[in-house]
Amino acid sequence: AMRLLLLACLRAQTGNATTAGRIQDHLEAVGHICSLKDAFGYENPSEIANLISAEKFEAALAIHLYKGGRLLQGSRIPFGIIFGGTDINEDIKHEEKHRVMGAVLEEARFAVAFTEKMKELAAAEWPDARSKIYIQTQGIMTTPSATFNWKRFLQNAGIPQDTENLHLFLLICGLRRVKDPLYLVDVFSEWHRREPHIHLLIIGPAVDPQFTSEVNEKVNRAPGVHLLQEIPQDDLHAAVKRCFAVVNSSISEGMSAAILEAMDLDVPVLARNIPGNAAIIQHKDTGLLYTDPQEFVQLSKSLMNDPTLEREIVTKAKAYVKKHHSWDCEREAYQNLVLRLQ
Repeated sequence: AMRLLLLACLRAQTGNATTAGRIQDHLEAVGHICSLKDAFGYENPSEIANLISAEKFEAALAIHLYKGGRLLQGSRIPFGIIFGGTDINEDIKHEEKHRVMGAVLEEARFAVAFTEKMKELAAAEWPDARSKIYIQTQGIMTTPSATFNWKRFLQNAGIPQDTENLHLFLLICGLRRVKDPLYLVDVFSEWHRREPHIHLLIIGPAVDPQFTSEVNEKVNRAPGVHLLQEIPQDDLHAAVKRCFAVVNSSISEGMSAAILEAMDLDVPVLARNIPGNAAIIQHKDTGLLYTDPQEFVQLSKSLMNDPTLEREIVTKAKAYVKKHHSWDCEREAYQNLVLRLQ
């Protein structure tokens, strides 16, 4: 067994924090000691070097090539990197970050990409690293709470209880610009005015305070659209099961766990047609992809009017997650990868 340091951005309920928790779980299952630390708590590599010697870590893993990886630069212990998504999609465009990420990748024993596309993007920038980049999709396990109170949930969200034939669309995301939670607000309000049983609920942590206040302000003026703070994962999974559909409107995504979890929970997904979403959703097969707000409404209506289509999508989506996002396969992969750090 090894003493492992796992560095990630642990802001509550962000995708990286969820991934970190899963990986920690996988490694502890075979007896490693895996200590999870928040990358935001450290300024530079020398602070991490002090931590490593104080806590006698033998190896390290970091999620996000820049935010986590830069702190392991020049490290005295072997380390591996897990791409976060925004590192390869966004940070790669900044010259200085690009330079740092290249240096980190050169030092790393291995790197993990969630998708073939993410591996190709990284390999195009740093061809020498291609052979050390492994593809390992995210493992998904959903745990809906048995004691979830749907009535109280609707009440907290400000959704009228007595709505006949309620159709609730759920957008799960941390409130930051890249998630673009306001993208569908206007069309939803118009639609809700015509059909009052249609509601959109945006749920998630206030990651960016300034942006959160913009979201609040806009949602307050938008009938049929509601905002709710994050709730525990098992309650969220139970809420997803009661919703009509899960929505994603991000500008860019690595791989959305919220989408995969909805698929696992037998709930149809309507996602913005961006590379990260199109990598996991086959349009009209395992979900629906839309390119603008008008098309979103059009596709939602077709789903509402076609129970057969809905059933087919849900069945295929569930099979897809079982086949490609198995929790057990992910567990085995990380247990094997860590052996490369010995």
